[in-house]
Amino acid sequence: MESSQTLHKLTDELQKLPGIGKKTAERLVYSLLKSPDKQATKLGKALTDLDDKVILCSECGGITEINPCSICSAKGRNRTIICVVEQPLDIAILERIGRFDGLYHVLMGTLSPLDGIGPESLRIDKLIERAENDEVKEVIVATNPTMDGEATAIYLAKTLGRLGVEVTRIARGVPVGSDLEYVDEVTLLKSLEGRQKI
Repeated sequence: MESSQTLHKLTDELQKLPGIGKKTAERLVYSLLKSPDKQATKLGKALTDLDDKVILCSECGGITEINPCSICSAKGRNRTIICVVEQPLDIAILERIGRFDGLYHVLMGTLSPLDGIGPESLRIDKLIERAENDEVKEVIVATNPTMDGEATAIYLAKTLGRLGVEVTRIARGVPVGSDLEYVDEVTLLKSLEGRQKI
């Protein structure tokens, strides 16, 4: 018995998503197929809505359905601080904490000369434009603690420092709930360097 081309096509498309292999894609397809409550139709509608309605904010680069986004247009946000992140998802992660009341700026990646990603490939010009605003006093760099994230942080510190804006970096160190014996040397060193008075 020949398998359905539709099933193959959906399986192939699902495999293109990060973290989804062939077996997981097949399980998802068969789960949708067996679903009694038209789950495939609901998923299709949600994917169409994602494509039709979701955009990037023209100011911060975050995910939104209105432009500018609700964070950029909120009156109660602290407009003197901008937190720079790599991807739009990072904003959602930071917002879940509920303690940061400033604005955000998404770079859409990090500098990676080996991959041909320079400053012109990212939203750095837009960040400089925003930082030149007299209202902005501090830019917090919240890139990931990878080689590319560190290189991007250093580049931003040099570039924005020339504007007279204070550039800070999020702290890195030992995760809450872990044991020192499982922490690598670089993380432990960063924890010591970034220690705070208690």
